[in-house]
Amino acid sequence: MNFADFFAMGGYAWYVWPSWLLTAFILLWNVIAPQRKHRQLLQQLRTQTKREHLKRARQSNRSQSP
Repeated sequence: MNFADFFAMGGYAWYVWPSWLLTAFILLWNVIAPQRKHRQLLQQLRTQTKREHLKRARQSNRSQSP
């Protein structure tokens, strides 16, 4: 068996290789997508926390002023 026969997959290469590539893409996406979402959520939490700290600082400055 040579490489040409292997890649031809007995005449079923047009079915096998796209299926294999689609499966590889889906598996890769299942790793990448949650990581991206995690980073996005962390950034949103950082932004929200900064806003809350600024809001509290403004409120405390107003309450301390006569």
